[in-house]
Order: sequence, then C-alpha cells, then structure tokens
Amino acid sequence: MSSTQVVKRQGGPAARGPAGNGGGGVTWLGRWAERAALPVAWLVLFIVFAVLSPDRFLSMGNVSNILGSQSILFMLALAALLPSMVGDIDLSLGGVGGLAAIAIAVLNVNHGVPITLACLVAVGIGAVCGALNALFVVRFNTGPFIMTLGTGTFFTGLIFWVANSTTIVGVAPELSEWTYLRSLLGVPVQFFYCLLIMLAIWYVATYTPLGVRALFVGQSREVAVLSGIKADRIRWGAFVLAGVIAALAGVLYVGTTGSAGPTSVDTFLLPAYAAIFLGATSIQPGRFNALGTGIAVLFLATGVAGLQLLGAQDYAQQLFYGAALVLAVTISRYLRRN
Repeated sequence: MSSTQVVKRQGGPAARGPAGNGGGGVTWLGRWAERAALPVAWLVLFIVFAVLSPDRFLSMGNVSNILGSQSILFMLALAALLPSMVGDIDLSLGGVGGLAAIAIAVLNVNHGVPITLACLVAVGIGAVCGALNALFVVRFNTGPFIMTLGTGTFFTGLIFWVANSTTIVGVAPELSEWTYLRSLLGVPVQFFYCLLIMLAIWYVATYTPLGVRALFVGQSREVAVLSGIKADRIRWGAFVLAGVIAALAGVLYVGTTGSAGPTSVDTFLLPAYAAIFLGATSIQPGRFNALGTGIAVLFLATGVAGLQLLGAQDYAQQLFYGAALVLAVTISRYLRRN
C-alpha cells in the first residue's frame, strides 16, 4: 500500500469526527450557541442588574417600564427591519415617525379632528413618505443611504414648519388610553401591538413564498432578478410598509406622552438600527430577522433601565446605544460574509 493510499484512508470517515460527518456534532453545537448568544447575553445582563439592585430592578413597575416605555423604539426598529431585509436602508424613518406624530397633534389639537381619524391620516402620511423613498431609491436607482438621509432631513424640515418649532400638547386622552395607560398582565398594551407586528413579520419572512423571495432579494438582488423574482416590487413594498410602521411609532409616541414636538421620534433612529444589527447576530445569524430584533430591543431596554437604576448619568444611555451599534454592525457583517 502506498503512502498516498494511507493518507486517503486516514482522511476517510473515521477521521472526520465522532459522527463521521466532518465534525457535524461540533458544528451543530456551534450553530446553536451562535443563535442563542444574544438571548443568553440578555439573561446574563438581567441577572447582573437584578443582583446589583434587586428591590428596584425586579419590581413590577420596572419590568413594566422596560417592556412598555421602549415600545416606540421597538416599533421603529421593526420599521427599519423591512428595508434592511431586502438589502436597502432607510434613514428617514425617524423623520417619518415624527411627521406622523406632529400631524396627529396638529389635526387633533389645533383643528379638532377626532383622534381616530387623525391617527389614520398619520398612517397614510407614513405610507406616502415610504412611497416617496421607494420612488427615488428604486425607480431612479439611487443609493438608499444618501437618498433617505436627504428625504429624512426634508421630513424633519416639514415637522418644524408644521409645528412652528414648538411642542404641541393636549392631545385627546383616548389615544393614551389605548396605548400606554391600558395594560395587559401589568404591561402597557402598546408592547403587545409591537409583539404582534414582530410575529407577523417573522411568519411572513419564514413561512411564505413572499418571505423567501425577499430573502433572495436581500442576499443577492442580481441573482433574484435572474431567477424571475420582481425585486423592485418587493423593495417598493418594504419601503411603503416601513413608512406605515414608522408612522405607528409616531402614534405610540403621542399616546405615551400626550404631545408631539419637532424631534419626537428622530432620537429613536440610532437605537433602532442598533437593535436590528444586533438582532442579526442571533436567532438567524448573518440575516436581519424579526425575532432577533425583538430580543435586541429587550437587551437594549434592559441595559438602559439597569444603568438608570444604578444612578448612571444621561450620557450613559448614548454610550450604551453607540457601543451596541458599533459591535452589532461589526459582528453582523462578519457573520454575513461567512
């Protein structure tokens, strides 16, 4: 028997690991460890803050605050998730949510429009803003980063103009009743609105032909087009739905605060993208996914709430969000390449 034959024998099934499949057992374990990394990190963070401040952190009021007060961030993150899943980015969503919020306040407070009709108009405004983004990005084939940055600045200018650079207060309390004040299991009901939308996105993306086509478009647009997928139509839908969900974030903001100002929702845009990139490191590593985004929102909310209870200054929240975004983008890009 030659030495070449011996080497081939040594590289056969017996040398491939315990399962005889190239170390498949280790690979399977590694995949699950990767998918569960973020939930485990969230659990560890929760335990750390619970040990450091058990009376305050574990109180029902704090748990309700973690789940309820971050619903605006949760909703905006779901809006940002949709264009990201199909390979785009929308930096105008903070402006879209703020424009919807100020529209509700102006219509209801200044013009006496019923709050339900004002919210419907706001959602319609979000759809129009999303369609405008799709027109410039998809139809005219421009870069989504710079284009949505421009439209977001335009929307912010509209907000200052419509609001006359002031905060409008006195919105009908019925909206707060249906968002922040009403609770389920001790948690504001608006959190469950976000949860339902997250589950709907997850179901469509995982179990429907539309979700499969969107996945192909997000991974390789050229290959998707060659396969007969109408990529532009899917991208249009993602932008329009993102505008609608961003407008719902504006509705939640008005319901939570009873007011709307020029910078109402825009401040949530950075942590929203931190959440979707952080979510791409878990559940389905390397892919933007709804369940990972939801867990990432809870991770960020837990971290911020814990730091506040420990007496951290206001800038600690920005440090936490910024560091999370940097790490999340780095890790998710690495996973996508692999």
